[in-house]
Amino acid sequence: MKQLVTIFCILLFTFQSEAQTKQAPEVPSPIIFIYDASGSMWGQMQGKTKMEIASTVLSNSINDFAENQKIGLVAYGHRKKGDCRDVETLLPISNTSKSEVALAVKNIKPLGMTPLAYSAEMVMEQLRKSKEKATIVLITDGIESCDGDICDVVKAAKKEGIDFKLHIVGFGLKAGETKQLECAAKAGDGNYYDAADASGLSEAMTEVASETVDKPKGNHGVYATMNGKAIDALVTAYKAGTKNKAGGTRTYRDTSFVYLPQETYDLEIRPLENSRVEPIILKGIRTSNDNKTYSIISFDGGKFAVTSTNNGEGWDSTVKILDADGKTVGGGRTYGRTKEFELNAGTYSVVLQAIKLNGIHTKAKVENQVVTAGQTTAVDYNFESGTLEVVPMGGGKNIDATVNIIEVNSRTSVGGGRSYDRGVKMNINPGTYEIKVRALKKTGFSGDKSATVTVKKGEAIKQTFNY
Repeated sequence: MKQLVTIFCILLFTFQSEAQTKQAPEVPSPIIFIYDASGSMWGQMQGKTKMEIASTVLSNSINDFAENQKIGLVAYGHRKKGDCRDVETLLPISNTSKSEVALAVKNIKPLGMTPLAYSAEMVMEQLRKSKEKATIVLITDGIESCDGDICDVVKAAKKEGIDFKLHIVGFGLKAGETKQLECAAKAGDGNYYDAADASGLSEAMTEVASETVDKPKGNHGVYATMNGKAIDALVTAYKAGTKNKAGGTRTYRDTSFVYLPQETYDLEIRPLENSRVEPIILKGIRTSNDNKTYSIISFDGGKFAVTSTNNGEGWDSTVKILDADGKTVGGGRTYGRTKEFELNAGTYSVVLQAIKLNGIHTKAKVENQVVTAGQTTAVDYNFESGTLEVVPMGGGKNIDATVNIIEVNSRTSVGGGRSYDRGVKMNINPGTYEIKVRALKKTGFSGDKSATVTVKKGEAIKQTFNY
């Protein structure tokens, strides 16, 4: 279903915030992975266990980290069944060996429970003692199974003043299982990533690597809706008037912030929950180092009801819908009936090409048609035609000949073919035409013949050529 975007509003709110102008430190803060080793990681996806997929993706992802990146590793559920305290620090936050991380993950054998809250408490204790700030990445294929609430743990740690950013990657979770995890990620100033397969997990890990605790806090928020509900959308920021990428984020059905140094940007917002909906481009968005700004976008759409007729009767036509930049954003075929196209709100051109109609007026472009959110706009176009029948005859019978029909004023060939033993008949626009006929040698007749005829709307013309 295709819907066009309505920019509901772009609101600039001014909330005093600390200027975020610092660059990432030369020595990055630690990244601590909390790794799911519960028994459910033996489950299959794409012909492999979740354990194999997660191990491979994690090992590959950390190869892109800086050489001096500290990487800690905590695992849960890998030693005892039914033990809600089975959480172990496999590698301390002082570790800088990527190979050690890959080896440790590879050797983990999933077995037990999913103590998310207790795992988070263990990591918070490490940060409490080290007094370092860190990025925490929790990878889980299940929800809490030990009566804890990870969101409460994260909120308490933030209130205490522990400096961290928490990202949570839900790997193969079902709808309705993510509420507590989304709450925890939001409370931890991070994101919740929904990874449905190996590709999704890899994409999430790539994004996590760029959204560390060292990155300045976001200063521009984006919130996207469709049909009155928040939706997940991908946001890409470009330096204004260019294709130079300046940053990006993903909304995950909430307000998501991206850090954009004070300047003017163009934002592309692409909905992820309906891939056929065209993205919206917001131009000239000005950010501030001192204040937060917001863009609130609605993807509510409307419809075109396209009707193609010929002499007032329903007619089959192809339809192509173009946006203001001339890009095709929709289309189909009417089959002689009214055809509806659901689109983002905006202004478009509708191009119709009549099928089984000859002449120089078989294509029409209806410009400046407006789609309004929640409404249906009628787009009607009527073609006109008469009928033209060309019958080559020889010895009192139909004979095979080539037929070429040329519109006189433009000298454009608009139809023809071979007559075989039945002649050539077509629907054709009103106008004056030159008909050229050449009998095929196999008929025993030869020579070229021509005639000029005028076709009028709704009238039938039959032109016979006798050899």
